[in-house]
Amino acid sequence: MDRLKCPSFFKCREKQKVTASSENFHVGENDENTDRGNWSKKSDYLLSMVGYAVGLGNVWRFPYLTYTNGGGAFLIPYAIMLALAGLPLFFLECSLGQFASLGPVSVWRILPLFQGVGITMVLISIFVTIYYNVIIAYSLYYLFASFQSVLPWASCSSWADDNCSRSPIVTGCNVSTVAGEMFMNISWVTLNNLTCLNGSEVFQPGQLPSEQYWDKVALQRSSGMEETGVIVWYLALCLLLAWLIVGAALFKGIKSSGKVVYFTALFPYVVLLILLIRGATLEGASKGISYYIGAQSNFTKLREAEVWKDAATQIFYSLSVAWGGLVALSSYNKFNNNCYSDAIVVCLTNCLTSVFAGFAIFSILGHMAHISGKEVSQVVKSGFDLAFIAYPEALAQLPAGPFWSILFFFMLLTLGLDSQFASIETITTTIQDLFPKAMKRMRVPITLGCCLVLFLLGLVCVTQAGIYWVHLIDHFCAGWGILIAAILEILGIIWIYGGNRFIEDIEMMIGAKRWIFWLWWRACWFVITPVLLCAILVWSLVKFHRPDYGDIPYPDWGVALGWCMIIFCIIWIPIMAIIKIIQAEGNIVQRIISCCRPASNWGPYLEKHRGERYKDMAEPSKETDHEIPTISGSRKPE
Repeated sequence: MDRLKCPSFFKCREKQKVTASSENFHVGENDENTDRGNWSKKSDYLLSMVGYAVGLGNVWRFPYLTYTNGGGAFLIPYAIMLALAGLPLFFLECSLGQFASLGPVSVWRILPLFQGVGITMVLISIFVTIYYNVIIAYSLYYLFASFQSVLPWASCSSWADDNCSRSPIVTGCNVSTVAGEMFMNISWVTLNNLTCLNGSEVFQPGQLPSEQYWDKVALQRSSGMEETGVIVWYLALCLLLAWLIVGAALFKGIKSSGKVVYFTALFPYVVLLILLIRGATLEGASKGISYYIGAQSNFTKLREAEVWKDAATQIFYSLSVAWGGLVALSSYNKFNNNCYSDAIVVCLTNCLTSVFAGFAIFSILGHMAHISGKEVSQVVKSGFDLAFIAYPEALAQLPAGPFWSILFFFMLLTLGLDSQFASIETITTTIQDLFPKAMKRMRVPITLGCCLVLFLLGLVCVTQAGIYWVHLIDHFCAGWGILIAAILEILGIIWIYGGNRFIEDIEMMIGAKRWIFWLWWRACWFVITPVLLCAILVWSLVKFHRPDYGDIPYPDWGVALGWCMIIFCIIWIPIMAIIKIIQAEGNIVQRIISCCRPASNWGPYLEKHRGERYKDMAEPSKETDHEIPTISGSRKPE
């Protein structure tokens, strides 16, 4: 038929190829997988993974944790937890996505009973994506505010109240009167032109200009979550701009985002190096570094369980495991890509970046402590307080402060963006796997539609109570849900699907290895990593505390809403398990057994990679994820 319609068979084939490429522009000519596409270059993938793993937490959380947990001594449990928990999970997810060329939901053809785990990962990624772009919007606002000759938070301006001061505020003192020496309020003393007796002053700490600017100007923060207030229009515009940047970078999927990350993933290292060089030349920098990782290191801290818990938790969240992003990004690799070396490179890069960022942060905070006459411990902050209060305050006191501020907030912007790219790619990859034909025709509208919906959902986070919503979602969704998903992921793949069987799958991609090569991975996957994750989950539940922000407790309905969000995310695990069991055939035991075996369309996506082990596999694109094989039709463990 083809020869009758086209004078030349080869010209006709070329015409069909061009037409397919124009309809499905996320697939390149050299791609191995013409349905889903592949990364244009290995470096596109590695930088995307580095950008995804290296985020804001590397800059605003790790240095503070290191300081509070014994300084340089903290690097010991940090490195151990990387080897025991972080790297094994990271390698597992990269291998899983690459082997099947499927996203975090469809990849659970490997174990249909656990498909809800993939849904949980995607839902949590959606919640986190909503507030993460709000943080990027904060960075954009501060970036624009820095384009002034004098930084607006450099001094207490018209927006400040009487508590705005870089030094302690005198509230009262003893004065000499005709009735003798008396203690009086400072306002009365000033009104009567009296002088405080030496050493009698009573002080209260003042609020830094940068702190009041953050609360009163940037956020216009209300008194609590109950007082929603109005949408802060300039934050809403910054949020819209953030989503436009994300949408523009992802409109061609990995083909466009893979090029953008060459800037967003590498630029933060340039800025950190510049800030480190500048910080090292300032007075007091050595004191800051000493507190971070030098002479102030306290190795006795290693006896405390809290230190080890913090190390494991930081590794777990820093590497972005169990969010679905690693599976999604790796699913676009070519089948024989060396995912083992990729996992090693990305994990080490992520951890070394955290250590490197700490030097840049603490050198400048040390200078701030020096010029203000305080101890480093009095100026060190973490999270929002570091990014939008402590560090901006330090930068405002540097010569050419606006220049350094522009660099810093542009770095925060790029750190956040490439992590956001991967999160949105996780969502669109899930849609692509579920509706491949629609995604081929309508990738741009679907991607932009996702960005629009998430922008609208994020508007509550740029109201005057927005910071309370951001903290609430972070407190609940980015915690237990991810831990539960990670535990079930490793138990399902290693203990039910089979760890040895999974290793055979990996060897189909990277080649056969000697038994001693897998000794460490087997120990971690089968025992050590699941035990550590369970310990972290139990610890976090035991240590649970009601969320608060700025010493303002959350209302009961706010806490209840947080629990509802996390329940909504994880409830799909039992729901999907029940659905799969109902769809299976046989008695209840047979149904459960069949759901614990891979679906008939599980295996390498392309036929040429299936070999003897998967020669009878059904075509992935021709069967849906809802098909559950019967006992007799399931592939039994080899």
